Amino acid sequence: MNNNKPNTVYFLGIGGIGMSAIARYYIAMGCKVLGYDKTKTVLTTQLENEGALIHYDESVDLLADLTKTDLIIYTPAIPKQNKELIYFQDNGFRLYKRAEVLGLISSDYFTVAVAGTHGKTTTSSIVAHVLNDCNVDCIAFLGGISLNFNSNLLLNEKAKVVVLEADEFDRSFLQLSPDIALITSLDADHLDIYGEADEMLKSYQDFVRKIKPGGILITKPEFFDRLKVNDKITYQSYSLSGDANCKAAKVQIKKGSYFVDVVCGAENTQEIELGLPGIHNVENAVGAFAIAKELEVDSQKIKAALASYKGVKRRFEYQIKKEELVYIDDYAHHPTELEFSIQSAKELYPNKKITGIFQPHLYSRTRDFVDEFAESLSLLDELILLDIYPARELPIEGVTSRIVFDKVKDTEKVLLLKGELMEYLKNKNIEVLMTLGAGDIDVFVPQIKEMLTS
Repeated sequence: MNNNKPNTVYFLGIGGIGMSAIARYYIAMGCKVLGYDKTKTVLTTQLENEGALIHYDESVDLLADLTKTDLIIYTPAIPKQNKELIYFQDNGFRLYKRAEVLGLISSDYFTVAVAGTHGKTTTSSIVAHVLNDCNVDCIAFLGGISLNFNSNLLLNEKAKVVVLEADEFDRSFLQLSPDIALITSLDADHLDIYGEADEMLKSYQDFVRKIKPGGILITKPEFFDRLKVNDKITYQSYSLSGDANCKAAKVQIKKGSYFVDVVCGAENTQEIELGLPGIHNVENAVGAFAIAKELEVDSQKIKAALASYKGVKRRFEYQIKKEELVYIDDYAHHPTELEFSIQSAKELYPNKKITGIFQPHLYSRTRDFVDEFAESLSLLDELILLDIYPARELPIEGVTSRIVFDKVKDTEKVLLLKGELMEYLKNKNIEVLMTLGAGDIDVFVPQIKEMLTS
């Protein structure tokens, strides 16, 4: 593959958050970018406005002009029966997974990779913002839309550093060879791919082995025993508290914002204001602080950058923030993420009723974590539970939202179809509302916002 500048790049599944960042990269390079996706979205429309040619029907006829020298990139989320995928396979095209291309692009840079079953999108976007704000020339490929960049891609012609979100889905992160890697969490997930939590852990161990000799792994102290598998790298730790190289020494909430003292080695940087809510995001910020220190960034500059960080779209994103009414949209789709998000809302609004609308994502994830989902959702004062978003899966017999709903305790709750949601909300007295999930629940966000403000 001529990675430097292919003539034409075709994306099978161009609308995915990771795929679209690479598409934007090649558009910026002046390449002809073409692609298919199942659904027209805000993101695909933006790509079209930036110069990509996208179609939304599986059509082999549209592929006739592609040659064996063109770069063809696909996402593992594309179904195996997709007509275009079959066409490429049957006609001898070399297909590259998204992760392979990311690995090839990053090989030209000093690579900072953030992995973990949750927290990686926010942490990688904090790192990218801090480095960019502190004049460290870098590019970044992110798994969400940074509100600071208004994009999932940061470009810089002078860059020598790349910041990546390293995705464990389909073992994609094993295509990377980072100089610095940070692992935020090892909670079980993607068991539809791994089968068992131990298999997922083995993939993380393989990822640690991919760190370049002389490189650095930054992770939480409790993960060391499970991840110390590479004797050619340095291990550093970060945490909210306890014995870590970089840690939060003091955390306060003032006027709806978090302030934290961060101790890295012998240095204590005090009263760092964080531009995002949630104690889990305090920990993510400490991890980003640790990475910036490894790159020899001045602590006071890091402090200033953290205060100006705006967050990531659909990560505890405020749609309405008034004294009498709050509406937050969040991508949380794993039980631990739900717990973090709901607890953050409860901390910030302890005297208000928290109403959550949750759309489960994947039949397999719902089945594998039914008890954990029920426990997290029971933290809400009121739950509106929608039907499961299938994504890449076919239905699994006996697995519906009902199996979670029946286990939710000590909260008001109702089970609705998506088509019933807006009518139901018309009669609700809302104090704090949260939309939660990774499916297509986001299509309701503008409708809900308009209804609540009209």
